[in-house]
Amino acid sequence: MDKFSENMKKVILAGIGAAASTAEKSKDFLEEMVEKGELTVEQGKVLNEELKHNIRQKVREVTGRKDEGEGISDEDLSGILEKLTPEQLRALKEKLAAEEPAEEQAEAEEAEEAKDE
Repeated sequence: MDKFSENMKKVILAGIGAAASTAEKSKDFLEEMVEKGELTVEQGKVLNEELKHNIRQKVREVTGRKDEGEGISDEDLSGILEKLTPEQLRALKEKLAAEEPAEEQAEAEEAEEAKDE
């Protein structure tokens, strides 16, 4: 009987040790995932800046101008868009979607100011 209680004690201590070890490894894993997430955000920011630069450069190549929007025909713009990679197109769509609400709000404010005058 003495051996049985000693074996039970060992099993219980082993279970507690396994739980403690699992908690510690989970914490380390979670911290590693947070670091990777932060790295991914930073990479996304860098990629976004590169995309902006590439689009500006392609617009300049097509138009031969430094002003980035004036004088671009629909055909030229279509040509530029066809040359973009799927990742560049997705990033451009996200950027445009983010800017739409800001433009709508600016237009609403201008209309409100015009009403007040």
